[in-house]
Amino acid sequence: MQPLAEILRPTSLDNYIGQQHLVGPGAVLRTLIDSGRIPSMIFWGPPGIGKTTLATVISQTLNRPFHTLSAISSGVKEVREVIEQAKTEEGAILFIDEIHRFSKSQQDSLLGAVEKGVVTLIGATTENPSFEVISALLSRCQVYVLKEFGVPEMQQLVDSAVAYYASLGREVHVTEVDALFRISGGDARKLLNAIELVVNNSPAGPVTIDNAHTTQVIQQNLAMYDKQGEMHYDVISAFIKSMRGSDPNAAVYWLARMIEGGEDPVFIARRMLILASEDIGNANPNALLLANACFDTVTKIGYPGCRLVLSQCCVYLATSPKSNSTYVAMNMAQQLVRQTGDLPVPMHIRNAPTKLMKQMGYGDGYKYAHDYQGNFVDQEFLPDAIRGVKFYEPGQNPREEETRRTLRAHWQGKYGY
Repeated sequence: MQPLAEILRPTSLDNYIGQQHLVGPGAVLRTLIDSGRIPSMIFWGPPGIGKTTLATVISQTLNRPFHTLSAISSGVKEVREVIEQAKTEEGAILFIDEIHRFSKSQQDSLLGAVEKGVVTLIGATTENPSFEVISALLSRCQVYVLKEFGVPEMQQLVDSAVAYYASLGREVHVTEVDALFRISGGDARKLLNAIELVVNNSPAGPVTIDNAHTTQVIQQNLAMYDKQGEMHYDVISAFIKSMRGSDPNAAVYWLARMIEGGEDPVFIARRMLILASEDIGNANPNALLLANACFDTVTKIGYPGCRLVLSQCCVYLATSPKSNSTYVAMNMAQQLVRQTGDLPVPMHIRNAPTKLMKQMGYGDGYKYAHDYQGNFVDQEFLPDAIRGVKFYEPGQNPREEETRRTLRAHWQGKYGY
């Protein structure tokens, strides 16, 4: 029997759940689909939010030949076979799941067919395509970001499941959804797997799904619940949170879990590179250097040699002092930019490459810091409208406390250091 997630998979845009910013009335992708002319594209977003389903719906809506490959199990040979078949078809669509796992040579094998229009490529990835897809292929594709499901979309899925069971004569009452939503984490497939397991593990007759019943059934059937490998995302989350929480023992354990499970070592190294900046930052700037060296080494030597490099970096990051001060500062600055728009650059710090600009006052009054004692001079660098706004608050660690003292001495209370 088909899994519930497959049974309830939408077959048209009218019953497709979520992503209204792309496929809602008048949205960019919906307009392209309605026109009958779609570009090659890449769907980027978290697991279980309808990337594969959307590709299938597009092919069915346009009545196009549809070929699907998984980057995990397919190589250049399979790609070429599909391309040869597509040459005899009109408007064929090639869907590649987890395209970020394709090597450069595998991605190169797609270029000619995509460029000549032999196939329309639709790739799906949970990773940033800017890092994972070669630039030549990326330039030939539109990138569409799919958003994770919120409560309204998850409730729609629950209602669809209840209606399906009702059509079979099985009465299902969902009285509490907190456990279902928490366990699934916004992943539609995991949500429907959970509902299916609870129903299948309940006595004959009406089924009542509440938080306690859901938790009990999932804990007893974890292997079945995770049958599609969704735990991959839970394990990488545990790995990151263990390093952020300064527990090297837990971090190495989750690292070992990933290595034993066949996880891509480059994926692991990239996650550590992000953490080094986001969670350690200027509390220990060397962390970013080591994480970058780890990433470089992993890409050079591969598995199994890289496992020790990953372990070394993992322990170093876990035991480093932590600070997210630069992460917070960037978020605050971006938020203010969105609110205030393009504020004018103060005249004294504008560039004046031409005589006319100098006559207009560009650069007037600028003080060259190196001409002053300690290579510092008090002057304004922010637009007048946000003068004195503080974005960067040094973290509570020895290195940034030293930074705080320097800033306090320089700015004499201007920013509240």
